[in-house]
Amino acid sequence: MTIDTAKRAAQLLCSIAKPETAVILGTGLDIMEQALTIEHSVEYTDIPGFAVSSVASHAGKMIFGRLGQCPVVVMSGRFHLYEGYSPQEVTFPVRVFKLMGVKRILISNAAGGLRKDLVPGSAMIITDHINFTGRNPLVGENNEEMGPRFPDMTCPYSPLLLHKARDYAKRSDLELKEGVYVQVLGPSMETAAETRMLRIMGADAVGMSTVMEVNQAVHCGMEVMAISAITNNNDPDDYRPAPIEEVISMAKIAGPTIAGIFSSVLNS
Repeated sequence: MTIDTAKRAAQLLCSIAKPETAVILGTGLDIMEQALTIEHSVEYTDIPGFAVSSVASHAGKMIFGRLGQCPVVVMSGRFHLYEGYSPQEVTFPVRVFKLMGVKRILISNAAGGLRKDLVPGSAMIITDHINFTGRNPLVGENNEEMGPRFPDMTCPYSPLLLHKARDYAKRSDLELKEGVYVQVLGPSMETAAETRMLRIMGADAVGMSTVMEVNQAVHCGMEVMAISAITNNNDPDDYRPAPIEEVISMAKIAGPTIAGIFSSVLNS
């Protein structure tokens, strides 16, 4: 995960295109590819330093194209801590994006709702987060070329992008949920007791990704926006299993809504 490897990856991808916006697709959200005008794609295995996702619905390819009229580079599939990857491996693509000249990053994920109004198939825009993994991609020697030693996290999610999303929701008569997202390590799902704890901590949705990438993106000086596809509701008083098939199914329902928000934010 050296800077030289990241530069080689960036050079390869820049030979295809140099968009200023990157998008990361989460579990079950490959359906959002239907909203893209795809111009080119590269397998992760052909990109220096890139890991390979082992999770269902994570295709493992970098897509270049347009979302509306906006040029984008899209990660169809991400890497997770629970797959055995380090925080630095998980966030390696974000550092590559920085070297490509990417200015903003839009992130999606699948998450369990911790409020009753967060029903499966809905979407929640993330306004803040809690890192409950005990990991951070910025641990270790700091690379000043990427960003400062102590990046400010008072406002990790762009107020401007959030304002544009709210405006789109109002114009579209869309009930857009908002809340705090907590990342846990996984891969085991949360117990009922853990769910109660996360709710008491102030979390509204829980998942196993995103915070690592957001921390890295903020360190790199990027504008960040993130939305969760709510795939199940974690009610500790009526706790039910959330098999991966159900997670993917509900994420696909929320996918078009998230694609619409992303497209509006980038084209307004």
